[in-house]
Amino acid sequence: MKKFLLLAIFAVTVQMARSQDLKKVQTSYIINRMEDAKSEIDKVMADPKQQGKVEANYWKAKVYAAIYKDAKLQTKYPNALKDADEAFKKYSLADPTFAQVKENGAEGFFDMYGTSYATGVKVFNEKKWDEATVYFKAAVDYSDFIFSNKWSNANYAFDTTSLLFLSYSYQNASKPDEAAKYYGRLADAKVKGESYLDIYKFLASHYTQTKNEAQFMKYVDLGRELYPDFAWDEFEIEYMDQNLTLAEKTSRYEKEDAAGTLSEIKYLQFGDIFVNAHRKDKGLDSAGERLYNRKAADAFKKAYLKNNQNGIAAFNVGVIYYNFYGEYDDKYAANIRTMQGLNADKPIIKDPKKKAAAEAAFKLQIDPLKQANADLEKPMSENLDVSIEWLENSYNILKNKATRNTTEKSVINKTVDFLANLYAYKRDKVRGKDAKAFDACDAKYKEYDALHAKF
Repeated sequence: MKKFLLLAIFAVTVQMARSQDLKKVQTSYIINRMEDAKSEIDKVMADPKQQGKVEANYWKAKVYAAIYKDAKLQTKYPNALKDADEAFKKYSLADPTFAQVKENGAEGFFDMYGTSYATGVKVFNEKKWDEATVYFKAAVDYSDFIFSNKWSNANYAFDTTSLLFLSYSYQNASKPDEAAKYYGRLADAKVKGESYLDIYKFLASHYTQTKNEAQFMKYVDLGRELYPDFAWDEFEIEYMDQNLTLAEKTSRYEKEDAAGTLSEIKYLQFGDIFVNAHRKDKGLDSAGERLYNRKAADAFKKAYLKNNQNGIAAFNVGVIYYNFYGEYDDKYAANIRTMQGLNADKPIIKDPKKKAAAEAAFKLQIDPLKQANADLEKPMSENLDVSIEWLENSYNILKNKATRNTTEKSVINKTVDFLANLYAYKRDKVRGKDAKAFDACDAKYKEYDALHAKF
């Protein structure tokens, strides 16, 4: 019995000694002798049995946070942030309900937050991006503790400023995945204002680059909801252009076109995708290229129908048909050159029998070429007329604009040159055949030719 009694007395004595040790920690903390408090808590935590104790962990975290907060001590103890953070993590695991905080206060969490934020701003201004991420990450983590547990009078879900600085720092440190993570928290909360637009733009661009369509659409849709006047359609087209195959882009165009969900901007940008299809798909043959040029013309026409003051859309349609006409004209001209060559090489034969045979052979060569050109007349004329129609639409829109941007100036100057060429061709086709048509086309040619480089 005496032995057991002695053990019991010893246990009580040890417990009282440890309690006294924590009292020393508390006293040193209260009188702001933080190095003494650190020394005392380190003695307590040297005992393995104390390392899992809630109260001991709470005081270690609190003391280490105060060491971190003190500028001089932070210099003396360069690992102050790391050590304090580790202490808080151990405390949080030991006391998940934060009973000690409720009893003794959350000063340590506020010290960690405030000091980390202030230091983060300092190194951010010095453009030390990696360091800034460390401090702002701590500021975000500890502000999350504070706001989620309602230890602050401010009723916030998170500290917006710390999150912004952390996101900026990750972005500037070329760590886009981490930047997107924290920008995403802000976007998910639908932060709104002129200064926040770039958050949604960054997320749209980031998920375009990482080929994550679900996340991309999530943030484009949020951006469109909060900033309806911004050109989000351009981001959607960019996503498709970078990440979808030509067949997938075509399928999406046809689906959205049929559903009537395409905007003027989207029609323009699909037109641009299709007209440049041969650059993206190197395996596209000439027939495929023509097919996509026609799809491009269709898209540009529909953009114009959405806005009949879109001179660029009209110009693009006109140019596509100008090129179609040019292809037919090249074939026509090539056939003429071939016929001229055959005529030039035609031998002079005096023998009537041989001459008849040679004439028949020559006819077999020349007739298909004549027929080919006869067949080309109609598509040449049709494409030429469609080109003129759309180029004149463009010209009439742009000529009446009080001010024109650089692109519009370039477009209208090209337009008058193309129209002069087309009317010259029409004029020459009826030369000596239809004086009235000749005069009309010649007048148009002169009108547009006189406008060369005038805009």
